[in-house]
Amino acid sequence: MNFSWEIFRRFLMTPSPAYLHGLWLTCGISISAILVGTVLGFFVALLRVSPSRPLQYVARGYIWVMRGTPLLVQIVFLYTAFAAADIFRFHDLDFGVFTLPGNIQAAVLALGMNSAAYMAEIIRAGLSSVDRGQYEASRSLGMSSALLMRRIVLPQALRVIVPPMGNEFNVMLKNTTLVSVIGVPELMLSTQMVTSVNFRVFELYLVLAIYFLLLTTLWGFVQRRLEAHYGRGDLSVTSGNRLFGAQTMKLLRGR
Repeated sequence: MNFSWEIFRRFLMTPSPAYLHGLWLTCGISISAILVGTVLGFFVALLRVSPSRPLQYVARGYIWVMRGTPLLVQIVFLYTAFAAADIFRFHDLDFGVFTLPGNIQAAVLALGMNSAAYMAEIIRAGLSSVDRGQYEASRSLGMSSALLMRRIVLPQALRVIVPPMGNEFNVMLKNTTLVSVIGVPELMLSTQMVTSVNFRVFELYLVLAIYFLLLTTLWGFVQRRLEAHYGRGDLSVTSGNRLFGAQTMKLLRGR
């Protein structure tokens, strides 16, 4: 087997500028896409649990389409098909300090929209895990829907949401390799460009696999810390009973 340990060690220990650029771009796209997916998924989850049947059908249709079609097809369709049909084109955005190319915008949007379908179900499960009696008790105390969601529901729902949400970000890191098909120079495309010069495919793809393994391992430590923080057994007491007690005392003093 013609394996060069020297090339493997060199690119692993002292990565080229193309690798470093691809690494930062992979992390940036992953973080941006998961934020888009979380925000959009939250609103889809609210539609999913809405008492309105038409809104429920809209949310279910979105989830059905995004989960039932390949992510690679969604990326290509969003970036290429829309532009070919002259429906929407991604133009480069100049922020003065840096320029955000259109293909990176399409990558973040496509990954975020796909992730939103899964995040919607994760958030819906978290919201459903909160006892319905707490909703009724909060409304009886005169809480608004926004205050109820922020102070009572979300703190308890996060115990259910955080673990699968962390897994979704882990998947997102690896899904960034798919955006290489639209010319985004993340780690995958950076590796392809380097191998086209030195033709050391096996060594460089092994380096690529180790880089992704390091990224997902580092995120695993962060995820365990988040799960330990939001999974504390007294979370419902500190966020729920304390607020109920304060609101009840106010009502009793007003009598």
